[in-house]
Amino acid sequence: MATVDIAAKPENYKSNSLMRLMLRRIFRQRSALVGMSILLFLILVAIFAAKIAPYDPNQSLIGIEDVSRRQAPCIHILGCPQDQPQHFMGLDGNVRDEYSRVIFGTRISLFVGFSTIGFAILVGTLMGALSGFYGGWVDNLIMRLMDVLLAFPGFLLAIAIITVLGRGLQNALLAIAIVNIPHFARVVRASVLSIKEQDYVSASRSLGAGDLRILFLRILPNAIPPLIVQGTLGIASAILEAAALSFLGLGAQPPTPEWGTMLGTEYNQIFTSPHLVFYPGFAIMLTVLAFNLLGDGLRDALDPRLVNKSNIA
Repeated sequence: MATVDIAAKPENYKSNSLMRLMLRRIFRQRSALVGMSILLFLILVAIFAAKIAPYDPNQSLIGIEDVSRRQAPCIHILGCPQDQPQHFMGLDGNVRDEYSRVIFGTRISLFVGFSTIGFAILVGTLMGALSGFYGGWVDNLIMRLMDVLLAFPGFLLAIAIITVLGRGLQNALLAIAIVNIPHFARVVRASVLSIKEQDYVSASRSLGAGDLRILFLRILPNAIPPLIVQGTLGIASAILEAAALSFLGLGAQPPTPEWGTMLGTEYNQIFTSPHLVFYPGFAIMLTVLAFNLLGDGLRDALDPRLVNKSNIA
């Protein structure tokens, strides 16, 4: 047992050293730090939405408070009269607190991003790994299927899928996930094709390791970095696509407090009640910006050429 422990130490030390190096490079990227900070803030807002929001997001305040439809924001410390109810982002056309709806919308948007891209990564990784590892007819079959999906504009394909499945947030999530599968399949396939020719893979095969063991324990762990970057950027795209589908009435349906639905309901009031368009739009922009900044930072930090330069230095 002692011999095994001693032999394992160099590999463990090397792995820990590479992990520390990777974390240092990530935290040196300003864009990654800004993106992580915004994302952490949004996650905390989503977790504590019930504590932060002063009202139920679907509660109409007619008969409860002396308010009117599409009332402008009222903040006491900014000069709003003390005798008026305080609403940080005003009220919507159904006399619901806009601030509470934007806060709860954070939960839905983050869920949309993580769930759709998580599903797309799982399916795309499996298909891309099998395609790149086995090649031949398996590669041709899977890649031709991916080419068919990529032949259609992503958003139009999502609309077509929802048209078949029906409107609703769940069907919109499935449509967005299907549209994103080919992107991850191609990224994983390219990584597997390059990694499977490495010496350590040949050594594992010569020692009698099976195909599945080589694929899932030797190849895929080394294909994760580009997948992480693609996944982070993909979440931003998924949130935008979900908001666009909801804006068109194909995604989340009223009274769900989803940012795209809120925009689609009140976009005609952009000149008379601009706060009903500005706040949901700003929330979408901030969330997408966070993931894009994080993705750009991760791409720079996980670039093997840059990591090698740091090692030499």
